Amino acid sequence: MEQTQRVSGPGGKVSPAVIRLYATMAAARFHGLELDIRDFAAEPGEDSPSPASLARWLNEQGAVAKGMRLRWRYLVRLQNTPPVVLMFRDGSAGLMVSADPERGVVWLRDPMGGEGDAPVPVDELRLSQVWTGDVLLVKRRRDESEADARFDLLWFAKMVLREKKLLRDIAFSSLVLSVLQIFPPLIVMQVLDRVVSYHSMATLVSLSGFVIILAFYEILLTYGRRELTLVLSTRLDARMSLHAFNRLLALPLEFYERQQTGEILGRFMAIFKVRDFLTGQLLTTMLDMFTLVVILPILFLLSSTMAWMTLAGAGCIGLIVVTFLPAVTRVMGRQVRAEMSRGSILYETVAGIRTVKTLALEPTRREEWDERTAEVVRWKLAAGRMSNWPTTLVMPFDMFINRGVILVGAYLILTNSSTMQAGALAAFMMLGGRVASPLVGLAKLTESFNEVMVSLAEAGMVLNQPTETKALTTGMRPRIKGALTFMDVNFSYPGSTTKALNNVNFDIPAGTMLGLVGRSGSGKSTVTRLLQGVSRNYTGYLRLDGVDLREINLTHLRRSFGVVLQDNFLFRGTVKDNITAGRPGLTIDDVVRAARLAGAEEFIERMPAGYDTWIEEGSTNISGGQRQRLAIARAVICDPKLMILDEATSALDPESEALVNANLQRIGKGRTMVIVSHRLSSLVDCHQIAVMDQGKVVDIAPHAVLLERCEIYRMLWLQQNRHTQPPGASDDGIEQMSEGE
Repeated sequence: MEQTQRVSGPGGKVSPAVIRLYATMAAARFHGLELDIRDFAAEPGEDSPSPASLARWLNEQGAVAKGMRLRWRYLVRLQNTPPVVLMFRDGSAGLMVSADPERGVVWLRDPMGGEGDAPVPVDELRLSQVWTGDVLLVKRRRDESEADARFDLLWFAKMVLREKKLLRDIAFSSLVLSVLQIFPPLIVMQVLDRVVSYHSMATLVSLSGFVIILAFYEILLTYGRRELTLVLSTRLDARMSLHAFNRLLALPLEFYERQQTGEILGRFMAIFKVRDFLTGQLLTTMLDMFTLVVILPILFLLSSTMAWMTLAGAGCIGLIVVTFLPAVTRVMGRQVRAEMSRGSILYETVAGIRTVKTLALEPTRREEWDERTAEVVRWKLAAGRMSNWPTTLVMPFDMFINRGVILVGAYLILTNSSTMQAGALAAFMMLGGRVASPLVGLAKLTESFNEVMVSLAEAGMVLNQPTETKALTTGMRPRIKGALTFMDVNFSYPGSTTKALNNVNFDIPAGTMLGLVGRSGSGKSTVTRLLQGVSRNYTGYLRLDGVDLREINLTHLRRSFGVVLQDNFLFRGTVKDNITAGRPGLTIDDVVRAARLAGAEEFIERMPAGYDTWIEEGSTNISGGQRQRLAIARAVICDPKLMILDEATSALDPESEALVNANLQRIGKGRTMVIVSHRLSSLVDCHQIAVMDQGKVVDIAPHAVLLERCEIYRMLWLQQNRHTQPPGASDDGIEQMSEGE
């Protein structure tokens, strides 16, 4: 709704950009995909969404979309097709629902109208006056989404094979280069056998000209292949990085809560070892194999005996590497895990450096770092020694290929065992070195492949975890009002033997301010987790406006909520950027309105640059109260119909708490609020207060009623407000309640 208002024209007239968005949503709805206009993020500087931006949006939401340019003769042949979005010159769009090539017309429907509206026939002349020639084709993805595909070598293979055109061009250029590499050794053979032996100057001149021409084409082709390879590697790198980061964002919050952040980052960074292997050593070795295919027959023509010797030497190298592969794999895996464990210590220390400094924990952290470093060094040394054995054992065979074969060739010439001459021997050595290199590289590739498999397994431990992608892209998108119903809701955390929520039942209408109180561990924050969709494996029924929470699109659900926690994270950037973090397209007027509602306007205006004041990492240049009020402004800027405040004021000083509490009544108008707080004084004005104990709702009523009939609430109230009671009154009351328990 906010985006619609933002791009609407004067007088509330719907702008062309919104019409184009609604046309895209209508095409997606035909395939069963319900999109939310608020999910679309426009590219900077775009007055109206481009086909590429719309295709990206659709692909992120689980569809297959492609923007392209069509001519009329192709467009009119699209019969019996799903709706096609046509881009108009004014920035709007239309829906083509049918075509009739015999009559030369296409049938268009207004995307802002109803689905039952009759389409209008349009011919080529009329359409050419408004149509840009661009279309957006949409279909539903039938196979497994790339975002959910398992992260393994098969995924990499599919990703590489998508670049068929580039692979074809690289393969062709490599084949031509391999053919061209045959000629220099043959020219050397001719120089030695004919020019030097017969002192033929004419032959030397002709061979020199041939060498220059070959060099020119070889340089040109080499440059072209490098350019193509660079484009291929950067595309693979970009796709891999985007996929991995999107998968990381799609992981549920529960996964991050169970795992160490340092280990998650370490395993995630292992993906770049896979990237380096794919775009580096593997690609180079595969290209070198063309040389092997082309040159190997020439070697057998020159001398089959020496060719078999070269192949035998390379085969022995491969056998040695494969033999040592399991042992190297085992030790290298231990090294990788030790490095990740050390990285976890590093991240933890840097993230908690304030605690380390204030408690003088440097010696303790240093000792732990030393222990982890020693373990890394131990396994790195073991891995190096294990790898040193095959490297040493292959050296004699490598030397034989590069040096020994020439001695064998010389012996064959001297004993007249071969018709080979000195020039042919030199040519064989030049070609043999080029054949041996890819064979040796292929054998050594298995060693690197082993390291990559270890890295792939470590990255898979993070990236192959179940994601929220389906919940984020599918489900209902009802209009949120804020009525909540808990009916026999039970929930247990993974690994726990006790229920965090035990048959929770309550019902509140929209616009209610609900307080949640109780002792620590009573289940207050668990209720808010379920409302936010953080945990969905509960039993019973949890409904929002009568709709089961698990049936609602997760992105839509979370964007309809405003959440303020006890310790809110602010991003490094300006005050304005932090307030509009969830809605980057909103104006400064929206920011000021939200800041005023949260009580943050007065201190923002006192800042050196106002709303453009830079907030440092960790929010070190603002106070805790200011940070909380900015978090509240960030939560209310999208005008949510349901807000959750989970201990939002517990870390504030009395003055800041009083200021925030004073604004709650104003913030709560027209919206449902769920407020979790240990300080009962901040909940006095709530319409309903739910008292929780051991995962159950013991009672729910206004403050005055709870003081009369709920012992737990009364005891908590007296404990926190004994300073307001006459001397001795508070203590007597507490003692009486203790006796009654």
